[in-house]
Amino acid sequence: MSMRKTLIIASLLLPTQHLLFSQLANAQQSRFGEPATQKDIDKSFWSVFPDGEFLPEGEGNVATGRVLFKEQCNICHNMPGESDPVKDDIGKLFGVTDKKGKPNVEQTIGSYWPYSSTVFNYIRRAMPLLAPMSLTNSDYYSLTAYLLHENGVIPEDAVMNKDTLPKVEMPNKDGFIMAYPKVPEQYEVKR
Repeated sequence: MSMRKTLIIASLLLPTQHLLFSQLANAQQSRFGEPATQKDIDKSFWSVFPDGEFLPEGEGNVATGRVLFKEQCNICHNMPGESDPVKDDIGKLFGVTDKKGKPNVEQTIGSYWPYSSTVFNYIRRAMPLLAPMSLTNSDYYSLTAYLLHENGVIPEDAVMNKDTLPKVEMPNKDGFIMAYPKVPEQYEVKR
């Protein structure tokens, strides 16, 4: 191979090698393969259980939630009384508060969700759509309070936090069948 071809090939491969080495250096910095510390786990553990276990600190109210909803959520979701069919297709949040015994009723927060903590958990994990988990815990409590109020679940002066949110009784709390019912005694694990 001529010297010219060798130099051309080398000049084409050199930037690629540099990129490869920088990627390897970045991979080393990620601590891949090291045991996670409790701080690492706490940073990435966002689950909230139906009984409210693992709800974070913070506090929110309906009035603040209304403002946040207009700013953060109204681009995709209708405000109460608003009727944009495109936004309704994305997800209708208001209007139906009861579906017990009624077939084909639209599922909204008031007619579907069995636990208020699940509403909070979903909003915090997934919203706003383009920047999930970008708001404060108090903002998420406020949004949850606003949505629960507009669905007729809590009064306008209610304050939501890790103590009050799990006590909210959702209209459809008995509308689900337990996926893991109690195991009959004869099949329980003996310890």
